[in-house]
This record gives sequence, structure tokens and C-alpha cells, in this order.
Amino acid sequence: MEIEKHHTSPRMSQLVIHGDTIYLAGQVANDQEADITTQTEQVLEKIDEYLNEAGSDKSKILSAQIWLSNMAYFGEMNHVWEAWMPPGYAPARACIEARLAQPGLLVEIGIIAAR
Repeated sequence: MEIEKHHTSPRMSQLVIHGDTIYLAGQVANDQEADITTQTEQVLEKIDEYLNEAGSDKSKILSAQIWLSNMAYFGEMNHVWEAWMPPGYAPARACIEARLAQPGLLVEIGIIAAR
């Protein structure tokens, strides 16, 4: 079975498709000066774009891994997530606190979805 890799750099691919399974790299906000609400919105917008490119959408997300730089952001991030996720389509999900790659990043989200 073919493995498709898109938006690939020497380090990683942003989007990998294997059969009918889609894997997204951890997505982060473009604006590291923004608050958690804006950063979460930016991340979810990127996820929508990559899923669309792969022939899928957020209703087909199987699993989400969410990393927050501080669990104090959990409620605000969930508010944005819940407004974005269609009712009845919530995936399996984990959310942990972690030191992210750059100090201005507040949230990173990795996705596995069906096509």
C-alpha cells in the first residue's frame, strides 16, 4: 500500500496518508504572540486545511493529541475546540502539559483521521 507524504521537509511531513488513514504532524499557531484562544483557532484552521487537502474533514478525526504549555489554558482551549467540533463527532483525545518547541507556543495538536 502506498504512503503519500505532503509538505515534506528534511525533518518531517505535515501530512501523511496511508490507505484511508491520515496522519497530521503536530500543528502550532502562526502567531506566537497571540493568546490561547487565537492560537487554538489558528491550529484548528490548519487542521481543517490539511484534512481538506487529504479528502477528509473534522467529522472523521479518529484521535487527537493536544499539548498545552500550561494546563491553565485547558478551559479556554476546550471552549474553542468544542465550538469547532461538530456535535456527536468528538474523537478519542488526550491532553497533556508539555514544554513546547518555542516559548511563545501555547498549544500544539496532532491528528489521526479517516479519509
